[in-house]
Amino acid sequence: MSEERLIAIAAEDSRGFEGQVSVHFGHCPYFVLAEVNGTRTAVSRVVPNPHADAHQPGVMPRFIHDLGVDVIIAGGMGPRAIGMFHGFDIAVATGAVGTVEQALGAYLRGENRGEAPCAGSHQHGCGNHDQQTGR
Repeated sequence: MSEERLIAIAAEDSRGFEGQVSVHFGHCPYFVLAEVNGTRTAVSRVVPNPHADAHQPGVMPRFIHDLGVDVIIAGGMGPRAIGMFHGFDIAVATGAVGTVEQALGAYLRGENRGEAPCAGSHQHGCGNHDQQTGR
């Protein structure tokens, strides 16, 4: 019996499966939603992120939850956001690269199921800098 899931992929543009995965979900302008049954994608659609310009902790996990999403895939994500998604019982896969189609395929094949919080010397408000450096 196959499991039906709604998977959201953070995207840099509105080209659907051909679009690029967003490096950081907190600032992605779009989400590509894919209805998946087993390893087959039934339907997909592009949803603009109404919170891309006003990134506030907790707002986007609630938005994604309200869409009925079961899994979120992104390039990077802060540890607080990962925790908030878990609080909504939404699985998280970070480290995605390439096109939305490639990222979704890698997830469905079990090649990317990991959660690596965003880290490093960047300034995009993922929450790691606040926790690690006090900035």
